[in-house]
Amino acid sequence: MGGGCTLVGMTLFRLDGRRALVTGGSKGIGLAAAHDLIRMGAHVTVAARGEDALKRAADAIGARWVVADVSTPEGVEAAVAAAGDVDILVSNAGGPAAGLPSGVSEDAWAQGFQTTFLSTVRLANATVPGMRARGWGRVIAITSLTVGRPSPTLPVSNALRAGVTNYLRTLALEVAADGVTCNTVAPGYTATERLRQLHADPQDAQKLAARIPARRFGEPNEVAAAVAFLASREAAYMTGQELLVDGGWSI
Repeated sequence: MGGGCTLVGMTLFRLDGRRALVTGGSKGIGLAAAHDLIRMGAHVTVAARGEDALKRAADAIGARWVVADVSTPEGVEAAVAAAGDVDILVSNAGGPAAGLPSGVSEDAWAQGFQTTFLSTVRLANATVPGMRARGWGRVIAITSLTVGRPSPTLPVSNALRAGVTNYLRTLALEVAADGVTCNTVAPGYTATERLRQLHADPQDAQKLAARIPARRFGEPNEVAAAVAFLASREAAYMTGQELLVDGGWSI
């Protein structure tokens, strides 16, 4: 019987020997993604700006760490140098300014552009050539459900995460034949420090959770599972895609 394949003797969802770089890796979704990649056998370097929290988080999961602000070219260079030959890039930088569009300053837009958009472009520029040369690579960016359903008070995130999504879709077209995939994971309302900042009022948070079809906020590890899948060998034929993890919000 032709056209089939066998899984006999194959260990599924392993990344043994692969090197991964996870930015924003000291907490939340980034830390959970790093943990999952380590459990799959990857050698993981996590990058973030705050040394104390980063070191504690990295030590807890067995990752290497580097203090780096990837909103700057120098920070990207430091992160990539510390990670070595990166096979898996998880670009997870953001938290742009909140407010109505009319109230966001040009400085906030500029900072958001550097942190949310250009960080992904620079990280990809620094790592994808090596992936192409080795014939294998994964580029994954953490975006947001607001790419498809904009929030009225997150204009910077709405615009720039949509930019990241379409940048990676375009890059996917260039590198697909070289064994490199480029995808995004778009979390819904997830129980992270950022969510607690935006919805500090418990009653407000409860009302928001009640509107989600799953009737709860997501957990970082639930988003990380999507990242881990996209990083796997088994996801080699998925590229240019946006994977929503939002408890049914976008239905």
